Formats: sequence, C-alpha cells, structure tokens
Amino acid sequence: MPAPRSFRSLPIVDIAALRGDDPAAKARVAAELGVAGREVGFLYVAGHGMAPELFDGLLDAAKRFFAQPVPEKMKVYIGQSTNHRGYVPVGEEILYGGSKDLKEAYDLSGDLPADDPDYLAGNPMLGPNQWPELAGFKDQVGAYYRAVLQVGRDLLRGFALALGQEPALFDGYVTKPPSQLRMIHYPYNPEAKDVIGMGAHTDYECFTLLHATGPGLEVLNGAGEWIDVPPVPGAFIVNIGDMLETWTNGQFVATSHRVRKVKEERYSFPLFFNVDYYTRVAPLPCFTTEGATPRPALIAGEHLFAQTAQSFNYLKKKLDDGTLKLPESALGLSSFGQEALQKAG
Repeated sequence: MPAPRSFRSLPIVDIAALRGDDPAAKARVAAELGVAGREVGFLYVAGHGMAPELFDGLLDAAKRFFAQPVPEKMKVYIGQSTNHRGYVPVGEEILYGGSKDLKEAYDLSGDLPADDPDYLAGNPMLGPNQWPELAGFKDQVGAYYRAVLQVGRDLLRGFALALGQEPALFDGYVTKPPSQLRMIHYPYNPEAKDVIGMGAHTDYECFTLLHATGPGLEVLNGAGEWIDVPPVPGAFIVNIGDMLETWTNGQFVATSHRVRKVKEERYSFPLFFNVDYYTRVAPLPCFTTEGATPRPALIAGEHLFAQTAQSFNYLKKKLDDGTLKLPESALGLSSFGQEALQKAG
C-alpha cells in the first residue's frame, strides 16, 4: 500500500466559480480544494482573476530594488523596524536545522498608519511598512498586495466550503491580518550545486499564494520524497499553513517544503495569508468527534511572531540578551507538516 499523501505532482484547481453565483460550481471547486488539502497540502490555483500586469509591476519593482547597492537597501533594514518590515540581507534568516538562507528579501504587510493602536501598544507584527525611496515602488507593490489579498479572501471562503462549513465562516477573522508579502531574490550563482537554498519548513499562516519566476521549490510527500514544483504560467502555487492544519485537527497538513539552490537568478513572491493577530485557532468541532484528540489551540499572531523570532538573527539576538521574550505558547521550529509527522513516528 502506498504511503499516505504519496503524491508525485500537484493538482490544478480553477477557482473562478468562487466569485460567481452558481452553487453547484462552487461545490465542485470546494471538493477539489478539499482533496488537495487532505491528500497533498499543495496545489496550483488558476482562475484567480488577477491581471497579469500587476505581477509585471511587482517584478519590475523587485528588480529595481534588489539591483541597488547593499548600503542603499540597508536604509530599510528589517532590524530597524519594531514590526518586522523591511530589507532582509543574505544570511539574516536561519530556518529549522540551522541552514542559512542563500537569498535576500524585502518584507511588507498591511501598511497601517503610525498612530494605529496595536502598533502604538507594541504589537510585533502590525504597523507601517518601511518603504524605500524608489520611484513607483510603493504604488507597484501596494497594488499587487491589495489584489493578491483579495484572492486570498476568495480562497479562504473556498476552503470553508471544502470543510463543510458556510463560506463566511472565517470572514470575521480577517479584518486587520498580518498577512506578509515577501519579495525574495535568489542571485545568479554559476558555482551553485544542487543543495538546499532555503531550509525545509512549513508556513506559519493559513495558506500561501506564491508566484515565482523559475524552478527550485520542492515539497515533501508522505513517502519522504522531495517533489519538484515548477511554476505554471498564470497560476499561483498554494500551500496549506499551520493555521489550517490546526483548524482541521491535522486533516489538512502544512506540507513541508524547501528551495533547491539553482544557478539561475530567481525571484519569488509569497503572500502568507493570515487571520487577525489575536484570533484563537482551535480544531473545529466537526474534526474532534469520535474520540479524536484535539490539537492545542494557538493564537495566530503569537504563533507567527514566535516562529519568526526563532528564524531571524536580529530577533534571535534580542531573545538571547533578554530584551525580547517568546509567548508562553511558543512552539519550536518544524512543529507542523510532514517533517513533524515523521519525527513523531
């Protein structure tokens, strides 16, 4: 008998019907999302309705930003931010297993005003972005962020249907979410070998919507095999995150993934779709029947912050010197997904 979730490729799901009025069509999409969530944890999403020009603008902004000298990029260094926004230089992020990322990035989220009460109260993931002084950058990136966030809202309603719930089940949890967009640059490296560029991990939020310009992403199936996930033109790569794994009590798995180092220059743009910071995420009642042991509840934002703080050097230093503390509920890295299942086994 094959191992559970021993997939060899990803399904493609067209979600256009989620924006329509045909209940039968929506149900078909929801069924496909349910199969993908339970059997793979990854899928390609087509029919999302985003104009290609938005991605073109984002890619142009990324190329112009990362082409700048390092001192210019460091003017918006993420370590200057109190809410985790800005430039991430090569080697700043360290994932499970201690592997340093061979990449640079620029991180942003919902651009809240400086007088936002959560930001003023010291929330570590909410507040304003650090924007570089680069003509058109904020407009191009902001337009993409708003559009992809709407795709995420559509998809969240689809997942609710896939779980046998009303589509609006999660809507009230997405009012001011710390949904992060990462603009990632893997520089050209003619000396690159076939080694890991980003350590194996799961994503800490509900799910991720990814656009990438080239191959390199690999996902771990239930048989312990790494499966290549090349980009499909016009489609997002979507993967289940820790919050949906918790809400479904493990029926949906936050499948572990990594980035294989390739010689070619590569840009990657994941939107980590999350619920509001203070959302209590616990298994839905329909997944805790018949004696099933419920997973521990999590506070969505605290989980995101705890995992982030254990992965970035500037935050790890604050943990070490006592100026920053993890939430009491903090879990270690790699506590979800196939790697966690295999460690437990």
